[in-house]
Amino acid sequence: MAGFHYIIKDTKGSRVEGAIKATTMEEAIEKLARDGNVIISVKAASDDDKYKGEMSLVDKFLLAIHKIRTSVRLKILVFFTRQLATMFSAGLTLEKSITNLASSEKSKKFKKILEKVSTDIKKGFSLSEALEEHPGVFNPLYIALVKAGEVSGTLHTVLDELAEYLEKIEDTRMKVATAFVYPIIVIVFTVLVIFGLFYFIIPMFANVYADYGADLPGPTLIAIAISNFIRGHIFFTLLIIVGSLFSIFIFYLTDRGRYIIDKILLSLPIMGNMLKNSIFSKYARTFSILMASGVPIMETLDLVKGVVQNGVISKAISKATKLIKEGYSINGAFKKTNAFPSTLVQLLETGEETGEIDKLLAKGAQFHQKIVDTIVERLTALIQPLLIMVIAVLVGGIIIVIYLPVFKLGLAMQRGLK
Repeated sequence: MAGFHYIIKDTKGSRVEGAIKATTMEEAIEKLARDGNVIISVKAASDDDKYKGEMSLVDKFLLAIHKIRTSVRLKILVFFTRQLATMFSAGLTLEKSITNLASSEKSKKFKKILEKVSTDIKKGFSLSEALEEHPGVFNPLYIALVKAGEVSGTLHTVLDELAEYLEKIEDTRMKVATAFVYPIIVIVFTVLVIFGLFYFIIPMFANVYADYGADLPGPTLIAIAISNFIRGHIFFTLLIIVGSLFSIFIFYLTDRGRYIIDKILLSLPIMGNMLKNSIFSKYARTFSILMASGVPIMETLDLVKGVVQNGVISKAISKATKLIKEGYSINGAFKKTNAFPSTLVQLLETGEETGEIDKLLAKGAQFHQKIVDTIVERLTALIQPLLIMVIAVLVGGIIIVIYLPVFKLGLAMQRGLK
């Protein structure tokens, strides 16, 4: 006999999750409905495996490339979800709603995807099944929520909640990205200036010093040697840079590499604190909407683990999932990981006692979002003077190294005149 996971509302109106043995899906449904239960979801136990299967490094690389090629901006997805919810609530069929949205879509890439989704629905696919064909656009979280809405008959409500959720995630992402944009631009500019100094300026001074047969100090000799290497091996230098970036990308695709890099990022001063609160906000908001939509707790944890997009926090969620399977309460499992703030653990504890985990975690998401907003405001004010100081030290140091022989000659001339 096969195993089936189910979510039902019993005769008292309480939400119940569990597993049942049956020969077929129809037999499982019949057994569950026999006692007057309202069935929310029934699926084969093997359906959960897609969230837990281990992927090879090659598979991860190909999936990453596929997502880059097929992905669309989150703003486009937010607008689509909001419009679909509005049209579906107004009484239009899903197929008609998506066809209308496809005809007015300006993004050619997303237009083709919507046309394919519409065609699949005409063939008899459910919306969630049609969306599953496009993993680069619709992630497992999106599909799981749509599926929960289909099963419970509240798809229009779920789509509204999903649109609001995506808007908040986009807002958080934009605020974090804004805080990183200026430093990245300045760092790139600084690298270009330093490259220009080594490729164009230092060789000019080296030729002058060579003509005079000057006795150069050690730092200047090192700078000239680096300059000669860059000029003589420009293609090799660029190959090293590109190869290093590609190696970091591949290393990040591995579980250990992702954990190490994410741990370093979370340890950064100021930036690390902002990233942590951004992740906790996304974690709480995702957990909240999944629980409110009736998604099973184990599937919720697997989806949340993927959504947080951080190796350190994902590992902590995996540990909590294992502890819950062993009999720990939800809050007890997360507390034992030592990776989550006490505020969220306390909200989970209260939520388990009152049966309102979704509502309390939504408040937790708002709390951490406010912390992100505060850090971004402070960071915007502090980052400019700090970066100017760093640039001044780097570029100024190189210029001083270049001019060291001139300073040395000037001092010698002063001593000679005396």
